[in-house]
Amino acid sequence: MDVRNCKNCKRLFNYLGGEQICPACKEELEEKFTKVRDYVWDHKNATMEEISEQNDVSVKQIKQWIREERLVFTEDSAMGIECENCGAIIKSGRFCDKCKADMAKNLGSAIKKETVVEPVKKKKKDGERMRFLDS
Repeated sequence: MDVRNCKNCKRLFNYLGGEQICPACKEELEEKFTKVRDYVWDHKNATMEEISEQNDVSVKQIKQWIREERLVFTEDSAMGIECENCGAIIKSGRFCDKCKADMAKNLGSAIKKETVVEPVKKKKKDGERMRFLDS
C-alpha cells in the first residue's frame, strides 16, 4: 500500500497512481472543471485571466485542461495556448497540426519495416562434390 500526502491539502491518502491528490481534492477539482467549462460555453470571448478570476481556478490549471484536450476553444475564439514545439497558437492539445504531422512523418521514417532477406542457395554441380584424400 502506497500512502502519500496530497499536494493540495497535505492530507494522507492511499495513492493508486496518476496525479498526487486525494479523492476529496480530485472531486473538488472536477467540480471546478465543470464550472469553468460552463463559463467558457456561456462567455465565448472571455480571456484566460477572466475565466481564472471568475471561477477561482489558476491559469496554470486551465492551461493543463486545454493541453489534456478537456477544454477546447472554437476556431473563431481569441483564446488559445502555444504549441509546445513551434509556439503557434492552438485551441487544444499540446502541438499544432503541422508539428503533429512532422512528428508522425519522423516517427514513421524512424520505424522502418523489417525486410527479410533470404540467403541465396547455390546449386551444387556434379564436379563440386566434396573429395577426400587417402593417406
